[in-house]
Amino acid sequence: MDKYEKVFELAKRRGFLWNSFELYGGSRGFYDYGPLGSTLKRRIEQIWREFYVIQEGHMEIECPTIGIEDVFVASGHVGGFSDPLCECKKCGEAFRADHLVENVMNAAGTLSAEQLTQVIKEKGITCPECGGEFNDAYEFNLMFKTTIGPGTGRQGYLRPETAQGMFVDFQRLSRFYRDKLPFGAVQIGKSYRNEIAPRQGVIRLREFTQAECEIFVDPRNKKHPNFERFADRELSLYSQEAQQKGEPFRITVREAVEKGIIAHEVLGYNIALTNEFLTKVGIDPARLRFRQHLKDEMAHYAIDCWDAEIETERFGWVEIVGIADRTDYDLKAHAKVSKTELYVYVEYDEPKMVTRFVVKPNMGKLGPLFKGKAKAVADALKQLSEAELSLSKDQIKVTVDGEELTVSSDVVDFAEETVKVSGENVIPHVIEPSYGIDRIFYGVMEHAFDEENVAQKAAESGLKGAGEAEETENEPEAAKGESEGEGEEEARLVMHFSSAVAPVQVAVLPLLTRKELADPAKEIIAKLREKSLLVNYDDSGTIGRRYRRNDEIGTPYSVTVDYDTLEDGTVTIRDRDAMRQVRAPIDGIENVLYELIYRGRDFESAGKPFNF
Repeated sequence: MDKYEKVFELAKRRGFLWNSFELYGGSRGFYDYGPLGSTLKRRIEQIWREFYVIQEGHMEIECPTIGIEDVFVASGHVGGFSDPLCECKKCGEAFRADHLVENVMNAAGTLSAEQLTQVIKEKGITCPECGGEFNDAYEFNLMFKTTIGPGTGRQGYLRPETAQGMFVDFQRLSRFYRDKLPFGAVQIGKSYRNEIAPRQGVIRLREFTQAECEIFVDPRNKKHPNFERFADRELSLYSQEAQQKGEPFRITVREAVEKGIIAHEVLGYNIALTNEFLTKVGIDPARLRFRQHLKDEMAHYAIDCWDAEIETERFGWVEIVGIADRTDYDLKAHAKVSKTELYVYVEYDEPKMVTRFVVKPNMGKLGPLFKGKAKAVADALKQLSEAELSLSKDQIKVTVDGEELTVSSDVVDFAEETVKVSGENVIPHVIEPSYGIDRIFYGVMEHAFDEENVAQKAAESGLKGAGEAEETENEPEAAKGESEGEGEEEARLVMHFSSAVAPVQVAVLPLLTRKELADPAKEIIAKLREKSLLVNYDDSGTIGRRYRRNDEIGTPYSVTVDYDTLEDGTVTIRDRDAMRQVRAPIDGIENVLYELIYRGRDFESAGKPFNF
């Protein structure tokens, strides 16, 4: 059993992840988040909001998960959002054609369906399920299609990403931010992609959660006002050049920007911010890198694009975040389809005298000629440049509502004029960090997962005895027998979750299921909940078994109420990772645990050492 299987076995057993529709046989590409999984996921999302909404000031919006067709025509999803599909002639199973050939050639993702079909035939690639031959590959659009309204209704799609809502709302967002660049907006929500063959757990889903930020910046100034915050932060970069050598390298953000490895400061800042977020929620820094898109995979509209990738045992390096400079592509595309100009008016520090070429349509002549279309024709004429008009002689061609119209040159005047200009219309460029929350969730699970020998861990932590000395001094005989010190070769499963994201932050454990111990335990729970800490009450089984249960779900700290508590008002606080314990007073314990979880307080300062 590899680590992926071990993580999923624990996830299903402990209530992190369950197969969707399990009662009816399930369906690939869908998972339910159980009580602990849902909490862990929400904790990750909340920290993301703390980073992007609270710290960066990018306000959150919420848009429909269903969009009308025009939106996705403009974005390019209707025409080009597809993967090459290949179906087995024998068993009918469907596969990504590029995935079938990636082991026999490089850059499989850049090949067309026809080229992939040729490679599959030449290399004799057969179905991994039954060994059958494949039909020809073809492009399969990944969007879920739907109908809005009754009858034939209006064509719509489930959104394949959250970003388009922020582009469509650009004018409103610009006014909200008083037309001052830069500004940004974020959205966290469900997206949908009809994946051909989702076989990688929550890494590839048909319904998934995205957290995206669209930062609109002045294309003439891509310096970041807070660049110094991360300028000297060292990152593991896998640039285009490094990929040719096959080895990532470490470099500061400042050096990467100065050397042109990262395109500019705003992109460099957001790559470093991504690194900060991922390590905070529990991604292992040693298994995190930023890979630059190669020239043949870089989107034609992107200046630069980097993927945050994590190392996994089964799937190798997996992309979990994309950070791109998308230029003005999205706003121009939506402006063209919606026939609405999308720009920000940027004032100059001081007005400028500008000589410019001006087109002056004669409305008195255009009106009788074009009737209701006269204004649209005049607007189209004003958009023509001097170079375009110089190519025309007696007749000028313009396109209005898809119709090409001919305008006589004698109804248009041309001139140069010098005017005082206070500013100009700027179409912002978009910097987009796009987070796959489900993939991050799995990365946090795998990177937190560990199997430890209790005796060895006890020795490393300096605990008393061969194993961990646990609450045995005052524990009645009936409660003994499965203490953590039992069995030198005992193993434990432990999830080393960051305290910031752990689905249960504190477990409160009465030593025995007796009222005199349960009452003070419940009083402690009330205090902890007042501090907004996530608490679990567990009185089932021996104390050792309860510690193990909480280790498996990643609870950072456990508080045990015993008979000493009734005498001196102290309890045992146990640290999950080191298995060490301290005795601390009940009075103020909520503040102690809050500081341990959120303020980085040293564990040994939390009380009197109890077993080390």
